[in-house]
Amino acid sequence: MIRLFLQYLKKYRMDFVFLVLSSLVFVAVFALYKLEIEAVFYAFLICTAVGIVCILMNFLKFRKQHQLLRKIYDTLPLMLITEEMPEPDTLTERDLLDIILKLADSNQHNLNTMRNLQKDNMEYFTVWVHQIKTPISAMQMILQDEDTERSRELSAELFRIEQYAEMALHFIRLDSNSNDFVIRRYDLDQIIRKAVRRYAPLLIRRKIRLVYTPVNVQVLTDEKWLLFVVEQFLSNAVKYTYSGTVEIRYYDEMLSVSDTGIGIPAEDLPRIFEKGYTGLSGRINQKSTGLGLYLCKKVCDKLGHRIFVTSQPGKGSVFFVDLKTEDIGIE
Repeated sequence: MIRLFLQYLKKYRMDFVFLVLSSLVFVAVFALYKLEIEAVFYAFLICTAVGIVCILMNFLKFRKQHQLLRKIYDTLPLMLITEEMPEPDTLTERDLLDIILKLADSNQHNLNTMRNLQKDNMEYFTVWVHQIKTPISAMQMILQDEDTERSRELSAELFRIEQYAEMALHFIRLDSNSNDFVIRRYDLDQIIRKAVRRYAPLLIRRKIRLVYTPVNVQVLTDEKWLLFVVEQFLSNAVKYTYSGTVEIRYYDEMLSVSDTGIGIPAEDLPRIFEKGYTGLSGRINQKSTGLGLYLCKKVCDKLGHRIFVTSQPGKGSVFFVDLKTEDIGIE
């Protein structure tokens, strides 16, 4: 309140200077006419009282306008500001309001343009991913007719192409306003099995042993997006494990995917979920885009799941998703 009153005094300082000067002139005139000091004092006291009342009334109006503007600033988007704007008192305020109206109109136009562009991009990528899957599936069927080392290598590369195409689609969907989360209880075993079936050919080709004990539990999550997270964990495990074991476990409401791969250097761990960050392992192998784990983090944040990783270089990594449900918000 005191700070606001000081701002009010600063804004109307010239008015107060005029009031003080007028009072001094008033006292000076009375003194020149040699009126009794008591009469001058009473007149000055009455004028001061009236002035204080006027100042307080004007300050209350100033405070009301300030509170209304703060409410608009804190709770309303710019395009709705004009609906509750206080009436301007001066020509300058009227000019400022006109500027705000023009800026609000320009902002709304730019916002609509951006939303339309985002919608067009979303539709384009969706169609593109579905179209690119057709020749990928056709090539995979052709390669299935021959069982050679070359055909297996080509199948693995086609699988990677399909992965990157779907990652692009997930990237667009996750940042859009319609990321179609469906939060309810799902069978965790079915989600894990879908991910395992998809990566089984790569695990077999790389001669990596998969350890997984089926679980009989339902978790509150979104099936499609949790599947994406599990698939990214498996993708990383296969990518950086040249021999050994990948293990999927569920215990204490925690899902983990561990591997015996090359591991992650300690200096890379704090930044492993940053957008575009590949770390030393990704730069050496030139296989990482720096988007997979970034998207996993964004997905888990939106689902209310905590995600983290532990790792030792040369011994492997363990990726965790905390599936406790108390933090999940259902809209």
